[in-house]
Amino acid sequence: MAVARTPGRGPLAGVRVVELAGIGPGPFAGMLLADLGADVVRVDRPNGSGLAIDPAYDVTNRNKRSVIVDLKTGEGPARVLALAERADILIEGYRPGVAERLGVGPETCHARNPRLVYGRMTGWGQEGPLAPRAGHDIAYIALTGTLGMIGTPDAPPAIPANLVGDYAGGALYLVVGVLAALHHARATGTGQVVDAAIVDGTAHLSSMIHGMLAAGGWQDRRGVNLLDGGCPFYGIYETADGRYMAVGALEQQFYTEFVELLGIADRAPARKDVARWGELREMVAARFKTRTRDEWTAVFEGSDACVAPVLSLREAPAHPHLAARGTFTDHGGITQPAPAPRFSVTHTAVHGGPAQPGADTGDVARDWDVPRLLGAATDEAFDPPEPRLPGRPSSKG
Repeated sequence: MAVARTPGRGPLAGVRVVELAGIGPGPFAGMLLADLGADVVRVDRPNGSGLAIDPAYDVTNRNKRSVIVDLKTGEGPARVLALAERADILIEGYRPGVAERLGVGPETCHARNPRLVYGRMTGWGQEGPLAPRAGHDIAYIALTGTLGMIGTPDAPPAIPANLVGDYAGGALYLVVGVLAALHHARATGTGQVVDAAIVDGTAHLSSMIHGMLAAGGWQDRRGVNLLDGGCPFYGIYETADGRYMAVGALEQQFYTEFVELLGIADRAPARKDVARWGELREMVAARFKTRTRDEWTAVFEGSDACVAPVLSLREAPAHPHLAARGTFTDHGGITQPAPAPRFSVTHTAVHGGPAQPGADTGDVARDWDVPRLLGAATDEAFDPPEPRLPGRPSSKG
C-alpha cells in the first residue's frame, strides 16, 4: 500500500529523512534538511546522545520529530529498517562498521529500499589508516592544513570554534552529497552511499588557497598573506573601548574610501608597497585606538570602505541590517539563526522547536505507517525482506 507523504514546508517538502542520533555535524545536517522542508525523524537513543545540553535548547534539532529506538535490543534494528524502507535519505555519524554491527548498515537498508540515499558523516572517512580512530573537529582541520592557516605568526593557530570542520567541511558537504544523490536516485531508481568526511570537505574548502600557493601568491605560513591577517587593510583592529573593527578594503576604490574616512589618506603608504605594510598597520591601529567601536561604526556607516564592527553573539541579532532581513528569529523563547538560504516560492521557517526525545513516536508511527514503533511488532521484522519494485514500499513495517 502506498504511503502518503507527510505534509511539509519549503523546497524539500515531501522528502523523508531518517537521522540516527549523534552529535556535531550530523544533527546540523539534519536541521538544515528540516529547515528546507524535509520530514526529518531523529532516532534518539534511550539515554541521550551524550551532548551536555538540555534538549529543550538544542536548536540543531528544530523542525524535526523524534522517536526513541534502542538499536542494541532485538527489535531495535527492525524499527529503524521499517523507517528506512519509507525514507528517501538516511544519515548516520557512527565510526565505520558500527551501523553494520547494529544491523542498520547500507547493505541491509538497501535490501529494504533500493532507492535510499545513505549518508555517512565521519571525521576521517570510511577508509584510510585513521578511519577507525576517534577524533573531533580540531584534529580533522589540523591535518588538512586549514587550522595552521588561522591566527597570527607569533602565536599558536587560532581555533575557529567547530565551524570550519564540523559544520562547513562536514555537515554542509553531507547535505550537498545526499541531495545530489537524491536527484540521481529519483532519475534512476538507484540509491547509493554518500561518504562525507570532514577531512575531505575541509580540504575542499581550501581549494582557492591551494591554487594561490601553487601560483606563488600565498606563503605557507600564517599571518603574512592577503586574507589571513597579514595584509593591513584586511584585518581586525582594537578600538578605544577594547572592542574591535573588521577591515576588508581590498580593492583600490574601497581602500581609497577607507583611508579617507579613517583620516590617514594624506600620509598612508601606497597599499601595494608590501615593504611598508608594517608601517601602514601601525598607522591604522593607532587611528582605531582613538575612538570607540560605536563611534567608528558611525564614521563608516553608509560607505563602501568595507568596514564593520565585530559584534558578539548576543549583539548580532539587533544589528539593523540583520534585523531588517530577519537573519535571526525568536521561537519558543530562543533567539536563533533563521533558516538559510531563502526561496522566492517555497518559503522556509522555524515551525517547530527542538524535538524532544521520543515525543513524536505516535505521530511518526501513524504518518509513516510504521506501527512497530509503538512496540506492536512481531518477529516478522527479522524475516528476509520481501521483493519490491523501485519506488514502491512493501507491506512490511
